[in-house]
Amino acid sequence: MTPTAAGVTGILCLFVLMILRTPVAFAMLLVGFFGYWALEGYRAAGAVLLTESYSAVASYSLIVVPMFILLGNISSAAGYSRGLYDAAFAWVGRLRGGLASASVLGCAAFSAVSGSSVATAVTLGKVALPEMRRLGYADSLATGAIAAGGTLGFLIPPSTGFVLYAILTEESIGRLFMAGILPGLLLMTLFMAAIWLIATLNPEAGPRGERVALWQRFRVLAEAAPLIGVIVLSIGGIYVGVFTPVEASGIGAGLVLILALAQRRLTFEMLKLALRDTLQTSAMLYMIVIGANVLNPFFAVTNIPATLGEGLGALGLGAYGTLIVILLAYVVLGMFMDGLSMLVITIPIVFPVITGFGFDPIWFGVVAVIVIEMGMITPPVGLNVFVVRGVADGVSLTTVFRGVFPFLLAMIVGLALIIIFPAIATAIPNSMFD
Repeated sequence: MTPTAAGVTGILCLFVLMILRTPVAFAMLLVGFFGYWALEGYRAAGAVLLTESYSAVASYSLIVVPMFILLGNISSAAGYSRGLYDAAFAWVGRLRGGLASASVLGCAAFSAVSGSSVATAVTLGKVALPEMRRLGYADSLATGAIAAGGTLGFLIPPSTGFVLYAILTEESIGRLFMAGILPGLLLMTLFMAAIWLIATLNPEAGPRGERVALWQRFRVLAEAAPLIGVIVLSIGGIYVGVFTPVEASGIGAGLVLILALAQRRLTFEMLKLALRDTLQTSAMLYMIVIGANVLNPFFAVTNIPATLGEGLGALGLGAYGTLIVILLAYVVLGMFMDGLSMLVITIPIVFPVITGFGFDPIWFGVVAVIVIEMGMITPPVGLNVFVVRGVADGVSLTTVFRGVFPFLLAMIVGLALIIIFPAIATAIPNSMFD
């Protein structure tokens, strides 16, 4: 069997294992180890398994994963997500579809301490959905706004997607975090514009909320200020170069823990649950990184990336034509795979092709994450849709998928703008180092 044929066989086995519900980390581990064994021998495969597993978890930069996850878990347990939502509602709730817009704003703010799309959707869904139902919002708009807003957790820093992308491509985590800020704000604005348009065309779908006095707006904002301060300090500190992403994650987690304890918003049991959830999620992500590190050497010896690049080059589509083909492939994969699986499996294959055409790897990281976000709300898998369906009693999946459609269109518009104007993603990271 030729190396290329072995690579294609390995990819097929990978998909078969995932269809059989094998965890993606172990599927990659099995295919990578046995595939390398078939091509290079048992000793070489054993050496790759040992060295790559150790180097993956020994990476200092990977510390940001458990620290930012802990930051998000403590914030959620202490009820800070409610404060972010209340502050957003106080300022935009009076607009058409204001409660849905407040949900998107709350998702964007919570994304800056969570780094997880699912955690953002669940946390804000529990807070916002009952309020929107109380005011008579259409189920499709209410659930669609939460599902779409939750995807911002994968883009707005700190993002586990960017951390994995950085590890897989050996790019700077700090630059990727900074690159996600403006695209995240752009998508947030487009989501709010979509809500306004829906509520304008159908006022009953998103009625206005109660008017909040100006002094009350500032009072609610002051209550959310401590967590907002932690967000600004963590992300702003990275931008101005005061500390690294790893240091920012530790400082953020430490500060939010001190705040929660000082305000008596965190009991010992709540802290224990937050630590347990952090360990479980971190272990899962570490295993994914180990699996990807074992799989990558197998792909390297199969020449799959080089063969793919030659095949796409032979089509004569040019750089942007090839990019569109790759993005369409991501959209199709997103209908059947979750975001992290797509990222760790595809990046080692397509990244050499992208850099070969001269695209900025930081910019492509943002583009890839946005396309993966789209997969989170695209049928039939749509992980965020299933998550929101789980916290929205009595709402059908069809209703939620119908609700996310306008937001999917908004994401397509945002993606097109970032492709046409790459500076949206590269301006901030370039300003940090130029």
